[in-house]
Amino acid sequence: MWKYHVLLLIILLTLVGWLFDSFISCVASPLPTPGEFGVTTSIFSVVEPSLYTVKAVLILDNDGDRLYAKYYDDTYPTVKEQKAFEKNIFNKTHRTDSEIALLEGLTVVYKSNIDLFFYVIGSSHENELMLMAVLNCLFDSLSQMLRKNVERRALLENMEGLFLAVDEIVDGGVILESDPQQVVHRVALRGDDVPLTEQTVTQVLQSAKEQIKWSLLR
Repeated sequence: MWKYHVLLLIILLTLVGWLFDSFISCVASPLPTPGEFGVTTSIFSVVEPSLYTVKAVLILDNDGDRLYAKYYDDTYPTVKEQKAFEKNIFNKTHRTDSEIALLEGLTVVYKSNIDLFFYVIGSSHENELMLMAVLNCLFDSLSQMLRKNVERRALLENMEGLFLAVDEIVDGGVILESDPQQVVHRVALRGDDVPLTEQTVTQVLQSAKEQIKWSLLR
């Protein structure tokens, strides 16, 4: 009988030793490299955080034509590619109630007001809340600057303010400001820094441009 117990003990110890060796070999073995056993590189890739959040800021009219566009990288390097993208984005968004879209591998947040469509574009993995903060800051800043008259004609008459506002909010794709009060204040300060003679010249040139523009539109 004791021989039977000794045999069981030997078998049990052998089994425990085998399980222990298997555990050690599993722990010590390296992870499979990309390509082994059908493992793709996607599960190994980690998106590094970046300050370059914004790829583009766009304002289109209700026909999808560009009123303002600023691209911060070479995703669309030529004007022809940019215009095609803008038409595509307008066609996909101008009749929807949503505020976020994924298009051509990009995250798009947008809003409309009367005859204007505002867009802020980031990469597909970008935080929509950050992009929306930029969009809201731009719209609210323009609303204050234009005395809540955010429509096409008023915007065209104040393009210089728009350029300054966007530069205060985003620089090279990096978000600088999301408080519209601060943006409007800084735009006003930059406007005060322009000498009177330069302001007069700018106003004359802007007036001439507007007269030519509206004569062509008639």
